[in-house]
Amino acid sequence: MATVKLAQVPETSGLHRYMKPGDFVDCYEVPSDLRLRAAAEIIIQYPAWVRMLMLLRRVVTTPFGLVNDATGPSDRLGMFPIESETDEEILAGFDDKHLNFRISIMAKDGMVYFATWVHPHNRGGTLYLNAVMPFHILICRNALRRVAAH
Repeated sequence: MATVKLAQVPETSGLHRYMKPGDFVDCYEVPSDLRLRAAAEIIIQYPAWVRMLMLLRRVVTTPFGLVNDATGPSDRLGMFPIESETDEEILAGFDDKHLNFRISIMAKDGMVYFATWVHPHNRGGTLYLNAVMPFHILICRNALRRVAAH
């Protein structure tokens, strides 16, 4: 099985137009010859433990008025509205009152990349980001392991 590695966001990623000092950015990569949409569909087919975490997130964050069901374009990647799509990259996400975030899935040169950008707006956004970080890392790495298995 291929190893998921921490990586730099590829230079051609649309995430670069968002990235500023102080923002959270991470990126993982795994060798794969899957086409972009195929890899993206695997990534959003969350296992049961992730679906449970998402349900818990909904229960905990709804009283604070955080977005659980983003509105906007009907073209979506799971729960995330797609902002742009090219032959190499799908960029999805939305802006909320506590933070803005985007995910990038790229398939390029025999690699699949899964990157995340987050810009907290306030203390609540920073607290939320810190609280979900351990789960975020597990979810991203698990998603790319599933990609590598195909």
